[in-house]
Amino acid sequence: MAIDGLIILDNTGRAIAQSGFHSFPSAYPLLHIDALNSALANSPRHTDVDPVIYVQGLNLDTPSACCHIRRGELRYLCPVSGDVDPLYAFAFLQTFVDILREYFGHLSAETLKDNFDIVYQLFEETLDSGGHPLTTSPNALRDIVLPPTLLHKVLSVAGVSGLASSSANSHPFASPIPWRKAGVRYNNNEIYFDVIETLEAIVNKNGQPAVSTVWGSVDSNCKLSGTPDLLLTSSNAQSLMDCSFHPCVRLQRWARDKVLSFVPPDGKFRLMDYRFAPATASAVSQAAVPFILRTGVAVDEHGGSIDLTLSSRLTTRTMENVYVELYLGEGATGANCLASHNASWTFNPKSQTLVWELKAVVPSANYTFRGSFTSTAENPRPSRAFSVRFEIPQHNFSAIKIEQLKLTGEVYKPYKGMRGTSFGNVEWRW
Repeated sequence: MAIDGLIILDNTGRAIAQSGFHSFPSAYPLLHIDALNSALANSPRHTDVDPVIYVQGLNLDTPSACCHIRRGELRYLCPVSGDVDPLYAFAFLQTFVDILREYFGHLSAETLKDNFDIVYQLFEETLDSGGHPLTTSPNALRDIVLPPTLLHKVLSVAGVSGLASSSANSHPFASPIPWRKAGVRYNNNEIYFDVIETLEAIVNKNGQPAVSTVWGSVDSNCKLSGTPDLLLTSSNAQSLMDCSFHPCVRLQRWARDKVLSFVPPDGKFRLMDYRFAPATASAVSQAAVPFILRTGVAVDEHGGSIDLTLSSRLTTRTMENVYVELYLGEGATGANCLASHNASWTFNPKSQTLVWELKAVVPSANYTFRGSFTSTAENPRPSRAFSVRFEIPQHNFSAIKIEQLKLTGEVYKPYKGMRGTSFGNVEWRW
């Protein structure tokens, strides 16, 4: 499988940069840009445009497809032709976006234009002339394409190219391990793990979860000297399903013992993604929703009333940044509400959405919200479900913790740290 090329568009649909497209006519990338812009112009909402768009080729016998994603204000296009799995293109697009964020931080059209030379070098190094992904590890790329530091820019302008390299003895692919640099040294050897989990659930009007799934990821920041070989043992690892790992993880060891054995990359990287499946007596494993929402919605002519009570099921943790949203339907013109505990609420006339915002929801406390709304429609039709978003710091639904971290290959003892954060996106029907 091969990818034809890569194109980056700004928010107006104009191309900022594109790869060479060595094997195609110059009009080939323009066809895909025009196809995407036409689809966006003809769609009432940009989110309704299919992620894969059929594109008629220059010859009737050679059609192609345009795979595209949007990240921030930029769009990334990946034309493909022949027998190519679109997921292959999407995986490369997301990897390239992650590389750009690693190099530039916040991505914008101005940032990419100011660093066009670096962007073009990344095109050449990440995708070969045949359309196959080449070098996608940030650690290996930094040895080939220098990050845009101020010192590098000053030296380049001054013409002192020999001083621009990070080390006089460094050269590309000096390390036998693709994802780790050679000769890394730190005064303090430490590694940190961030466990981030997101609960996605649908709760019926009786308060019972119809669907409840927890997706998690483990992000690491490694500052260890030399070439450490780590063995990470964690609690509750048997409940982690559908796992995907960084290439550094030895898959056979995980399949056999449910432990992570790996030589970590230097710096920040994602160690693994997973789905949490709690061990329960029922046939379908469901994660518990950490709150209760009692709803009372009445619809009248040209309006209606709302009565909500929210309480936490947690015993020790506080839910933060809780947002309860309800779409009031077409024709909604305003709302008049009262929230307890000095909570705030807003009505967005553009999206016709009523939002109840709570900065903190502590255990064993009830939060109420009452009000009414008006509408130009004689029979308003608000959404039949509330959308609830929340955050729980220092908490994980899976209760995963580091039990032991063993290091071999080096003589020092590393400092390890772990932090958990949970998010939620729940549809609560009434």
